[in-house]
Amino acid sequence: MLNSSVLVLNRSYLPIHVTSVRRAFTMVYQDLARVLDDRYETFDFESWRRVRSSNGSDVIGTPSGAIRVPRVIVLRAYDRIPKRHARYSRANIFTRDKFTCQYCGDRPPRSELNLDHVIPRSLGGRTSWENVVCSCVDCNRRKGGRTPEQARLNLHRAPTRPRWSPLMNIAASNARYDEWQPFLSIIDGGARAAKFAG
Repeated sequence: MLNSSVLVLNRSYLPIHVTSVRRAFTMVYQDLARVLDDRYETFDFESWRRVRSSNGSDVIGTPSGAIRVPRVIVLRAYDRIPKRHARYSRANIFTRDKFTCQYCGDRPPRSELNLDHVIPRSLGGRTSWENVVCSCVDCNRRKGGRTPEQARLNLHRAPTRPRWSPLMNIAASNARYDEWQPFLSIIDGGARAAKFAG
């Protein structure tokens, strides 16, 4: 339960991050954030401890009694939206390519996906956003140390560096709670607009 997700809003109530319940409690206890309930009321740590859990709400047991798990917190001083660049990683390549082989278009289980250098390293290809794609094991074997043209494979989409913002990362998050919906509708609309624009 302490590792489940909490939506973090900036002081202007815009979603900027997803954190763990453990970190959210720490931030509220240190008076860096307030808990926001479904009626948009804010609570400091002591007042949140006194809030009774409703049916279906998650709680954590403490020596002084059960405390309700917050699902949304609001930062007290931060009012900007942080600019972040997507870090190059295996997981982010899979996310960028939507867990789909960029050669055959199949979506096999994650255990059957790997990364492929479009221009092989043996031919001077670099390990970068612009040269690495998600591929299934079969296409990767078929391609081997050749270019897609040499292997007679078609690349569905040229690899590019993603332009993710923290809001797009939240929109892609699998962990969503009912309490998040009023804030995520802004993100979902933006994500749809970005999809049609790109």
